[in-house]
Amino acid sequence: MKKLDHIAISGELPSPKGVALAILEMCRKDDTTAAEIARIAQTDPALAGRLIRQANSAAHGSGRPVASVTEAILRLGLSTVRNLALGFSLVDQYQNGPCEGFDYQTFWSHSLLMGLAMQKVCAMTRAGTADELFACGLLARIGCLGLATAYPSEYTNLLRRQAPDLQLTALEQDHLHTDHNELSAALLTEWGVPSALVEPIYHHETPDASGFSEGSRPHQLVHLFYLAKCIADLGVATECERNGRTAELLLLGGKIGLNADELGATIDELVRGWREWGELLKVPASALPSFAQMSALHAPRPEDSGSAAALRVLLVDDDATTRAMLEGVLGGALGHSVICAGNGHEALAVAVEALPQIVITDWMMPGMSGLELSRALRATDWGQTIYLIMLTSVESEDEISEAFEADVDDFLTKPVNIRTLRARLRAAWHYVQLLEAWERDRAQLKQFAAELAISNRRLEHAAMTDLLTSLPNRRSGMTSLAKAWSAANRSGQALSVMVLDVDHFKRVNDTYGHAIGDAVLREVAQALQRSARKDDSVCRLGGEEFLMICQNADLKSALMAAERLRRMIEGLRITAGSAVIQISISIGIAGREAGMSDADALVNAADRALYQAKQSGRNRSCIYVQGQLRTGPR
Repeated sequence: MKKLDHIAISGELPSPKGVALAILEMCRKDDTTAAEIARIAQTDPALAGRLIRQANSAAHGSGRPVASVTEAILRLGLSTVRNLALGFSLVDQYQNGPCEGFDYQTFWSHSLLMGLAMQKVCAMTRAGTADELFACGLLARIGCLGLATAYPSEYTNLLRRQAPDLQLTALEQDHLHTDHNELSAALLTEWGVPSALVEPIYHHETPDASGFSEGSRPHQLVHLFYLAKCIADLGVATECERNGRTAELLLLGGKIGLNADELGATIDELVRGWREWGELLKVPASALPSFAQMSALHAPRPEDSGSAAALRVLLVDDDATTRAMLEGVLGGALGHSVICAGNGHEALAVAVEALPQIVITDWMMPGMSGLELSRALRATDWGQTIYLIMLTSVESEDEISEAFEADVDDFLTKPVNIRTLRARLRAAWHYVQLLEAWERDRAQLKQFAAELAISNRRLEHAAMTDLLTSLPNRRSGMTSLAKAWSAANRSGQALSVMVLDVDHFKRVNDTYGHAIGDAVLREVAQALQRSARKDDSVCRLGGEEFLMICQNADLKSALMAAERLRRMIEGLRITAGSAVIQISISIGIAGREAGMSDADALVNAADRALYQAKQSGRNRSCIYVQGQLRTGPR
């Protein structure tokens, strides 16, 4: 990815101003405090209100609502506040601009929904900090605004070609020597967004070509950004464009474990939040049908599946007499549903609303010829499926060749012969039937793929989860430890592990029964999860033994954490009928040392320390240091 100073930009680029710029500059300092940022943010009441709203959003669960800017900043974190202030500043500044072909309102509407979708799916998958990823989703396509701001006239010409994202990127590179993804990445890097987030944003339009290792965090993030973009695409799509988007979303939802009903509920909730945020930011947000209603658009219409008489035909001819004659034949003698237009521009507008299956157009018309109309229709997703018949008064090889090069499906010579017209429409009807059958099969295959993805995800989760405690099992824990070991080797950061064992657990089973023993293990598992840091991993090794992986933690930090955990477990009181059970644990701790060959050696060292803790009287911690065992007091 290029840095901003490596990209040749001739005009101005979007940049934060006022309070947002001050916050951005303050956050560049290592010693900046939340109180200092709060003093700056409070000078902008709109920004202060938005930060408090974000801090109280559903992503934070049922925590106590915050009422002050300082509390909001503490809850969100300085990096998230910086990105939110940046995003809100740009939304306020660039509600319109000099690029005539760029729809500023739709851009921010799409960006807002993408940000909300990113926040939601990250909260569901725990792929990162939801609020930070809301801001990243909001700014993920800022390069489009950047090109519209720096090259208003040139970008207008590119956008008028109505190219999809991938083709637009190629056009941008050809004409502007950069593209919106490259510029987005450069701007976000310039504004201090971490590269771990910038790289997935750069690749989010083509996630499968990103090159990220499957299962890695960048691989997960780039696919989540793509999912968020697809949700935002659905939000700003026209009614006729929604058909192809809901099926893809069903497939993408399946990949994160959402079935059709769960995905629908999630998107409906997002749309409600989108409209609320839209009012707050003065950004348009459409009132969409429910996802279930939009998905139902895939079902074939009863009136379309019976006979050729159900065809919707758009007839385009500037000659009123010819138009009236053909309309009578098509609608009367042949029984089709006919819509008429007198020129190409009118036909294009009508086609967007009526979605005809067949277009019959005259070649020579004032303003927009039949060939130009054909190219304009084919430039849209829905227009590529239309069966297009060209009317021409001269049947020459050159004209026929030119017509087919413009993606015309068939042609008729004037004056039109009724029998020939009927034959051409019969071929068109067969094409429509095949297309509808293909669409049904495609939607069904996507549904099958989504259901299979959900099943695979659930099976994978079951294979890696301990059924009793819902913690990751030994297999999952060893996989996490191997990754942590590799990361520590690369970065040189500390890595420690704790092996924990419930003291006298057999006595609990013998005295109270295995059901109570299982309840004790579940209580211990929950206590481990509550005490673990954000980057710690906990798993059940088997029986009454557990493993905690402490990344970026040296032996001293791990020992302090172990002692806090031991005292917390010692304070647990577990009710078993009329009896109250008090338990304790012994903990063995080891840190990654130069002489250790692999992660197994680290676990073996912690296991030796655990054995020593047991031998020393239980309910205590023991550490392994350079081959020596040191036991702490009870």
